[in-house]
Amino acid sequence: MFCFYGQYLRIEKMNQLRHMSVFAHIVETGSITAAAESLQLSKSVVSQHLKALEQELGITLLKRTTRRQSLTPAGDDFYQQCKKLNEIADSAWQQAQNTLQVPQGLVRITAPNALMDTLIAPAIGKLMQQYPLLEPELISSDSRLNLMMDDIDLAIRAGPSNDSTLKQQRIGEFRDQLCASPALIERINTEREGIKQASYIANTWQANQICHEFRRIATNNTAKAEDEIIRYTAQARCKADSFYTCLTLIQSGAGVGIIPDFMIDNLRSQVQPVFPGYQLPVNPVYALYPYSQNLPLSVRVCLDAIIGTLDC
Repeated sequence: MFCFYGQYLRIEKMNQLRHMSVFAHIVETGSITAAAESLQLSKSVVSQHLKALEQELGITLLKRTTRRQSLTPAGDDFYQQCKKLNEIADSAWQQAQNTLQVPQGLVRITAPNALMDTLIAPAIGKLMQQYPLLEPELISSDSRLNLMMDDIDLAIRAGPSNDSTLKQQRIGEFRDQLCASPALIERINTEREGIKQASYIANTWQANQICHEFRRIATNNTAKAEDEIIRYTAQARCKADSFYTCLTLIQSGAGVGIIPDFMIDNLRSQVQPVFPGYQLPVNPVYALYPYSQNLPLSVRVCLDAIIGTLDC
């Protein structure tokens, strides 16, 4: 009963808004006939809107003859409000249409620290110069934020998500490398069982028991490279909730840890691979978003820019 009554009230409110909009058009076009042509409705439908409105209000809004119409004082006051209603509706419609043509407004993007600083922020920075109405909010976090609870438009993550409520798209890949400072690399190479004695620096998303499997990188001089495997296991001695904290510990010589390959070139003097000539499996990169249908234009251009960076 209450559900039916609530639905009835919503229908009544929608009918009132339609009546008011049609009434404003009647006033502005000068006649019911002209309003019907403007709205692409029949004259009888437009007349019924006006009749229903006057009956519900209990007042006369228009004085009409066969040749002209004029507003009553009450009708004039009421028209001014109906005019505002149509202006608000037209403005809202135009703004919605504009978002289909020009990227604009707030876009909240989250990604792990390494991906954000090295790949995503530079791509979004260039995009901001191209689209001055775009307002990106970049959230660097090695934790996986909840897109709905944290109002995230786009998340870039290593590995797929198990959340079936989100759309996800594979957009690229990278590999981690197990690295250490040059001084620690020298000790590892010269001391007996040096790698087993080195502490492992882990991010909080990693398990306490570390297990990596390295395969030799195939070259023309290596046969059956896929059969040459190094299995490395360790217990995480130190954990941090930020990639850059882990990186600082690795650079200081505190231990070994994984670093994405796209960062290695800029860090060659500070860190080096523990097992040169070998590589870890690929890490797929996914874009996740909470939109079930078409992506908003502002989110789409951000995603395309990020994909372009990953492809380079």
